[in-house]
Amino acid sequence: MADLSQARVLMIAADGFETVELFEPRKALEAAGVTVTLASIKRDPIQGMKGDINKAETATPDLTLEEVEVDDYDALVLPGGVANPDKLRVEELAVDIVQQFMDEDKIVAAICHAPWLLAEADVIDGRRVTGFVSIRTDLANAGAEVEDEEVVIDDNLITSRKPDDIPAFNKAIIDALTEELADAD
Repeated sequence: MADLSQARVLMIAADGFETVELFEPRKALEAAGVTVTLASIKRDPIQGMKGDINKAETATPDLTLEEVEVDDYDALVLPGGVANPDKLRVEELAVDIVQQFMDEDKIVAAICHAPWLLAEADVIDGRRVTGFVSIRTDLANAGAEVEDEEVVIDDNLITSRKPDDIPAFNKAIIDALTEELADAD
């Protein structure tokens, strides 16, 4: 595996994130040597959920959205959960951060319900994506070409459908970071 010790990834989440969709990608990225920073609306611990129904672990953000400097990161990872992206899509700063990552052609990876935030940021028109079955109409209405695959990669954009897809999602992110850092050399 390539040396990813210089790679920096930003994760954005809020209360209601699906725990495995935050903790598993973070664990895989950190195991690959990547520095992962979690940002949220406030620095207070955010509530994770299991299956969007049962409270699970919390996560403590490293930064607030106001403190994020997009130039400091190589990629953005957006975990799902129903409430999490729904809270973030009404946060102007969260939407702006997504738009900045996409405008700068940086890696953006979103799983499950998180592509809702991509639709809100108006960055998926004409792009190939996937997401949880219940948001696919919203993605199509935002102009995306929606596919039903465990991971859909469209240039810098990586999307997956659900927790079962996490291994493919993690691999796609690590592969994209590896390629990006190799191109930078």
